[in-house]
Amino acid sequence: MPEDKNSRTLAARRRRAFKAAKESQGRLEAMLVTAGPDVRWLTGFGGDDSFVLFTASKGVLITDGRFGEQAKNECPGLEIHVRTGPMSDAVAGVAKRLGVRKLGIQAEAMTVQAADVLKRKLGSAPLRVVNAVGPLRAVKDDVEVAAIVKAAKAAQGAFKSLLEMGRDWWIGKTENHIGAELDYRMRLAGAEKPAFETIVAVGAHASLPHYRPGSTRVRADGIVLIDWGAMVGGYCSDLTRVVFTGRIPPKIGEIHQVVLLAQEAGIKSCRAGAKPAAVDQAARDVIEKAGYGKQFIHSLGHGLGLEVHESPALSKSSDKPLKSGMVVTIEPGIYLPGVGGVRIEDDVLVQAGGCRILTSLPKTPAAMTLR
Repeated sequence: MPEDKNSRTLAARRRRAFKAAKESQGRLEAMLVTAGPDVRWLTGFGGDDSFVLFTASKGVLITDGRFGEQAKNECPGLEIHVRTGPMSDAVAGVAKRLGVRKLGIQAEAMTVQAADVLKRKLGSAPLRVVNAVGPLRAVKDDVEVAAIVKAAKAAQGAFKSLLEMGRDWWIGKTENHIGAELDYRMRLAGAEKPAFETIVAVGAHASLPHYRPGSTRVRADGIVLIDWGAMVGGYCSDLTRVVFTGRIPPKIGEIHQVVLLAQEAGIKSCRAGAKPAAVDQAARDVIEKAGYGKQFIHSLGHGLGLEVHESPALSKSSDKPLKSGMVVTIEPGIYLPGVGGVRIEDDVLVQAGGCRILTSLPKTPAAMTLR
């Protein structure tokens, strides 16, 4: 049976990754991929606890009996090795069968203990650290972008349905209740699961960028910062909005306008060839000019794909130019301890002439005020 388009795409990814590994380490016979998202990107396999060992022309997915049938269905064109003992034994056995004399490994996804065991099992075959897959994953193909768009659609649909419940429904609900309801509605909208733990921060809690929701209840004339995302086909979306339950607190209204302008500046400067540090600075300049530079306490954004945080980082320390096909978040924020905070986040596709915004939720105070 001829390979389908998906199989050809995955095979091409493995060839590109192996070529990049050889360019960095010379005479590699094979590379062992142990990071879960990288395994999925190279193979299409959605299970857990599995590695892929590949050469320039061959790939072997090493899994266990729980995933044998799934692997065969999801990974046409790959050899499936179902191990019955320790993973190290299985990897060493496959490597020796393929005549591997120098094996590339992912140090960031392998413990020192595991590497030591593998060295002993392989005998004379030395290990070489390579980082070939992550940089390749940063640029998305059309299929990946389509999956992120679907993830954004599921996240946005769930959020809209929650807004439509109206102010009376929101008042008195706890942060945990709202988060659980949003997660449930994302699944109803087609998500496999939330892309990460949903953040619901009421009032002053919104000054904590990675706040974990609790039992605080929504009050009238207050704010609720929500940071959420959906996963569809393994790919993530990531959005943030601030919901108002009536009269907008004056200081929050002031910084909300600043953050909106900062996000607009960041989006405008985001294009292929731009340095991430410059994109970050474009948004940061707006916030600094308004007098809140010290209250913008994180980078402007991050890459988005199989992981909710991946390369590239839109930060002051990132100087490698952006490439067409990268998907990043643009999420400036201002945080005032004891008062609250505002962050507005959208997902964008980097292109030659600018960027395509993949999320479409309104974000003005009027649109986010419950009725």
